[in-house]
Amino acid sequence: MNAAATVALQARNTLGEGIVWCTREQALYWTDIHEAMLWRYRPRDGRAEQWPMPERLACLALCESDGWLLLGLASRLAFFHPASGTLAPIAEVEAGLPTRLNDGACDRQGRFVFGTLHEPPAGAARRAIGSFYRLNADLSIERLDLPGVAISNSLAFSPDGRTLYYCDSPTRTIHCCDYGDRCGPPRTFARLDDPRGEPDGSAVDCAGNLWNAQWGLGRVACYTADGRLDHCIEVAASQPTRPAFGGADLAMLYITSARDGLDAAALAGQPSAGALFAAPAGTTGLPEPRFAGLPPTGGRNHATLLRQAV
Repeated sequence: MNAAATVALQARNTLGEGIVWCTREQALYWTDIHEAMLWRYRPRDGRAEQWPMPERLACLALCESDGWLLLGLASRLAFFHPASGTLAPIAEVEAGLPTRLNDGACDRQGRFVFGTLHEPPAGAARRAIGSFYRLNADLSIERLDLPGVAISNSLAFSPDGRTLYYCDSPTRTIHCCDYGDRCGPPRTFARLDDPRGEPDGSAVDCAGNLWNAQWGLGRVACYTADGRLDHCIEVAASQPTRPAFGGADLAMLYITSARDGLDAAALAGQPSAGALFAAPAGTTGLPEPRFAGLPPTGGRNHATLLRQAV
């Protein structure tokens, strides 16, 4: 029997995404991409905070260095220190291409794997001109040997770090491959048969199950490690975007969602679209891997101070 998630925070995100749980702070971080806003929420006291970004924020990762985050902005990677508002750029990505960053996640070795998506002119079809990349601890960037994508998503890693999951959302297929310093040949992991839905962000639990938010279907689907659909958690929003395990024991599943593209009638039927949802997972997750690269120290010659939103 499928379970149902409840609203944890009525965030009313246009495009909530990229959620991660920080065990050190006992807090969630995520982004509202289209509003260029970083969110932080502490379930224990219900406190929500926001930081405006200089451009759309697509994804993020925790850092080994206390107090820092790694940001995947639309056009570039950067470090961010929420307490001081310091933003330190790392590098541009796909400069000159009609793309932006999209999904991202740290591997078990502390490297950040991320993908891009195609942003076509109005009315034009998306093309698979995006790619997957890895930001290494020395801040070098390498393109992974994976097929091009129109919308990168579902980036996640098996508990032992030796399998990478990913997808090109419009194909409605989640792939996996052997993962290490190089990527092995892609394999089909799971397919969505319902044409109304697309796979979005994913998380992996301690048993190796993949939990995938399914845009258009209002659910998070749990797949066993061999790709079998086990059960779903229903979400009272048709566009869930990414799950993350959180809470003191990593047994709560938190889920971001979106209002983007919904007309007035659709919003009237799902007033919680764009909310942060939560549901007991019935299992436990894994601590979120942290980026091993070091943010800048000392002066702020190449840093920008951002104002915190209140």
